[in-house]
Amino acid sequence: METARFWIHVHRLQIVVQAFIVETALLWARLNLFVPEAKLPYPLLFVFGWQIGGLPFNKYSWLVTHNSFSIVDAPSLPGVQRLTFYNQEDTVTNQLMNGVRGLMLDMYDFDGDIWLCHSFRGQCFNFTAFQPAINTLREVEAFLTQNPTEIVTIIIEDYVHTPKGLTTLFTNAGLDKYWFPVAKMPKKGEDWPTVNEMVQANHRLLVFTSVASKEAEEGIAYQWKYILENEAGDPGVKPGSCPNRKESRPLNSKSASLFLMNYFPTFPVEDEACKEHSALLADMIGTCYKAAGIMMPNFLAVNFYMRSDGGGVFYDLDSMNGQRLCGCSTIAACQAGAPFGSCKNISIPTTSPITNTAGSFSGSVQFSKSASTVYFPNRLVVGLFSFPWIMLLL
Repeated sequence: METARFWIHVHRLQIVVQAFIVETALLWARLNLFVPEAKLPYPLLFVFGWQIGGLPFNKYSWLVTHNSFSIVDAPSLPGVQRLTFYNQEDTVTNQLMNGVRGLMLDMYDFDGDIWLCHSFRGQCFNFTAFQPAINTLREVEAFLTQNPTEIVTIIIEDYVHTPKGLTTLFTNAGLDKYWFPVAKMPKKGEDWPTVNEMVQANHRLLVFTSVASKEAEEGIAYQWKYILENEAGDPGVKPGSCPNRKESRPLNSKSASLFLMNYFPTFPVEDEACKEHSALLADMIGTCYKAAGIMMPNFLAVNFYMRSDGGGVFYDLDSMNGQRLCGCSTIAACQAGAPFGSCKNISIPTTSPITNTAGSFSGSVQFSKSASTVYFPNRLVVGLFSFPWIMLLL
């Protein structure tokens, strides 16, 4: 539908304009054109009336794809039929180009290397394997190199036991030059550096692991030391409820300044995502905002991010960032130099009512296989429900 297309194009336009203005600011910095009392290059950076990058990283909301690598039609290993659920529809490169800024990746030791697998019981099998993790990380490296004002967060569900395996992996992918050092991460719920400061320092890659010991061993941040998180799967989409994940501290804890909101059901179904990403999503954001002690989610993790019956995840992210930055319901209503909450009157497409579960599909799509038409095969998942281990495929 047109509303969804409108918001994804607005989001992409903001990214392009932001890149141009921040690049200009960095040039000013290199030429030492500073306002004496200011920490940032002059002039202040505004897009659509709002300051870009001037707030701490934890004062923005970012889109995250759940199981970013688990892509419909991704080729399986030769001679093997993959047995798993899928969560996304386009390549990681395309996700990043469409505005995704966080990737959830499941990493395993497999076949003498580190692979991305959508598996169970901590083991990767040939029928749950996708590809070597370095392939996806090289996509991230290419994106960060081509977009020098962008920041990407990687959240690893970590089943890698190879000593220094992740450190070696990220170094071989060329990502160590963008690494945000653990030593500089706030430990007690303080604000993060501003986006501008992170860009200027080239600390544009945040990496978190689910294994606590790797913070000391490899310098990779332990996820739940820095991030509050609600429950994943069906508990995370139940209306009126936003329980914290068991590994996370309570959502209203003030000891961490980042909040990851999981919003995806236990069993992903493409057609259902259209309904899930409409009014139900906005309601759940409100529920989790209250559960987290009036803290907006910094990361919104979803399946099939381009699908909705209205503005979808991009509309809700725009609303959250508008409220954070200027107290308005959309970034487009922010006014440069105006008091907080002083908003322009603008015409915005309204969210379409839910009329069916098919909804709309928006975004620029580059599939893992070449295809002349958009085609989403039905997956034979009914028979899988009899296997209790399927509940681990999250």
